[in-house]
Formats: sequence, C-alpha cells, structure tokens
Amino acid sequence: MSSLSNKITLSAQRELLDECIRKEIPLAEALSQKGLTYDSLRYCEYSDTAQKNEPSEILDDTKKTPTSIPAVSFFSGAGGLNIGFEYAGFDNLVSIEFNEVFCDTLKRNFPTKTVIGPPDNIGDVRHHEEVSALLESIIGNNKPFDGVFHGGPPCQPFSIAANQRFSKNSENFKRQGFEDEEKGELLFDYIWYIKRFTPRAFLIENVAGIEYCDDDGKVKTALGGLVALGYEILPPRVVNAAYFGVPQNRMRWLIIGSRTNKSVDFPVPNDYATSCYETFNRNLDGVENHITREHTAESVSRYMQLAYGGRDKLGRVDRLDPNLPSKTVIAGGTKGGGRSHLHPYSPRTISVRECARLQTFPDSYIFTGATARQFTQVGNAVPPLLAYKIAIEIKKGL
Repeated sequence: MSSLSNKITLSAQRELLDECIRKEIPLAEALSQKGLTYDSLRYCEYSDTAQKNEPSEILDDTKKTPTSIPAVSFFSGAGGLNIGFEYAGFDNLVSIEFNEVFCDTLKRNFPTKTVIGPPDNIGDVRHHEEVSALLESIIGNNKPFDGVFHGGPPCQPFSIAANQRFSKNSENFKRQGFEDEEKGELLFDYIWYIKRFTPRAFLIENVAGIEYCDDDGKVKTALGGLVALGYEILPPRVVNAAYFGVPQNRMRWLIIGSRTNKSVDFPVPNDYATSCYETFNRNLDGVENHITREHTAESVSRYMQLAYGGRDKLGRVDRLDPNLPSKTVIAGGTKGGGRSHLHPYSPRTISVRECARLQTFPDSYIFTGATARQFTQVGNAVPPLLAYKIAIEIKKGL
C-alpha cells in the first residue's frame, strides 16, 4: 500500500541500514528482529497522492462467458492466452508446451484439461508427426477443425531485452531472429499445424521485434500459403498492451486469420494508457507467489535514493512510477536469473504476484516451480486481459 503510516522514518531507516553495513548484519534479519519488513522501508522521495488515473480493469472482476468454442493452445507457457480465451468463452481442449515446469503450472490451474508436454509426452512442436498424432487423438482428424488455434512462438530470437542480457561483445547480443537454430523457425512450425488442421481462426502473437528480422519476407510468404487455403488474414499489427487495460507498457505483434463469413478485427484500444497505480494499492493478504527478495542493506541504501522512474545502474533495476504504466515485465529471477522492477513505494524488487498483477493474471492463478522459474513464466506470458479482448473479437467472427 502507498500509505506512509506503516513506514519507519527516514532517520530510523538510515540508522538501521548503517548499522547493518557496519556490523555486517543481514538486513532481513535486522528487520525481523524489530518486527519490520521490507515494506516498512521507504524512498527519500515519496508522494502518497496520485495524479488522476483512469479506472483499472481487473480480470478477477470479469465474468467468465460459458465455454462453447473449442480451442487449441500452442506454446502455452504459463497460460496467459489460455486464460484470456477461457474468459471469452473458448474451451481450451489441449495445451502444447515444451517446458516441464510450465506444464506443471498448466496442470495445476487447468486440472481437467489435456497438456501435451513433459513428463508424459513430447511437447516440442518441431516433431510434427508425433505431436499432430497426439493432437488428433484429442480433437480428431476431421478437417477443418471447428475451432481456434492460438499461440505465441518463443520470442527470444526477436527480442531486444532477451539478447541484451549478454555482453555487447557476445554473438548473442544481437537478435538472431530466424537464424536462431533452436527457436527461430518455431513460427513456421506453428503455421504447419494450421495448415494441417485448418482451424476456423487462428492467432499468432510475438514481440514487435519480429518485424525487423523478416528481411527476406519469410513471414509474408508463409502467410501467403494460408491465404491460398482460404484464410482472410489481417495485416500484422503492433499494439501496446497498456492501451488495452494492462497496467504495463508491453509491445506485441499480432496476426489474426479466419475462415468465416464474418470479418474479424483487432480490439479497439483505449484512448489512454493504463497506469500501475491501482495495481500497487491492492491488498496482498493471503495471496500466493508473493515472496519478496531479501536485499542487502547496501542495495536498499542505493534504491532509496531513486526518484520515480529512476534506475539503479549497479543492479540495473528501475523504480516504477505509479502514475504511468509499468515498464515491461521481463522473464527474470531472484538470483542470477534476471531481475524484476522496483516497487514504487518500497525500496525492493516486486514479487512474482505483483508481476503477475501487472500482467493481469487473476490472483487465483498459481505458478509452480522455483521462484526464478515463476518469474520466467510470468515474464514470458501474454497478458490475459489483452488475450481476452482479442478472443472476444475473434468470437464475434465465429
């Protein structure tokens, strides 16, 4: 919460931090001994008043539409697209996912749905015949499939953020795009399944950077093959999730194709970007996946000096401004696996649950695995609220 009433004074905080540094006492231990937490700490620059904020949209408050249209989820990850399509009235019959930890999360939250992936079977879409045989055993082999395919092929080969984790002298620093041997061709594997099963509609989602990697028109050519099968394909569009109710700047590249009598369009954006103010003023009592990192006194001493939007260059973390959308939630971790942003009101990095709220996951949705892998799942996901709004538009056309 943003209230100053539960925070210690700056003078008391400086005294505590100095003592921890001088005596080499872990800050977490010192806070616990005094009955305090990291949320008892404050920044030097702190305001409890917010600018005028537009109303926030919370998927938890959205009424689910009864499921009626079958769907198949590719590259399901932690289930961001699955959630949005389920809320919009689609029945995700099966999810296909390569990562076993992600599969565990899907099974935890969708216990009655089928997951094609480890440890039970292979979830690698590059194995066309094996995966399609498993898929046929669930949805049948009748063409066309009377439903929807949706998926976001792994975006790391096309992502600036993913590759800037490396040194500028590393060959991994620049985006490898379609030349990435492991993930660069997965988009075309996905298109192979669309051709094989010809669903009534499909969604392809990726990072905006994919446009800059398609120098030789491979994507255009592949989509042309779908047009030849009778699909009407909307021109690719790059959208910022912040204009669709997501309290986060997140640029996504979208393609929608359909074989229906009605036209399908992209959702209409708001005329404002959603700030993260209300996200950090919601109660966290009793929620899962809310374990905060135990920072050192040295780190907190640096963090507390930051203004809203400021960056700690040593830790490469940014203090969020509650009056703006959050910076993009990234696939980080707690120890060496990346980083999350700094809380706007407490000089600490935000938790998995706080990241999940910025991504618009419902609080009831649980992430499994080690904390670092939970961050990865949240950071890789499509915001469920954005997925919901796209799914609603696809449903209108069906």
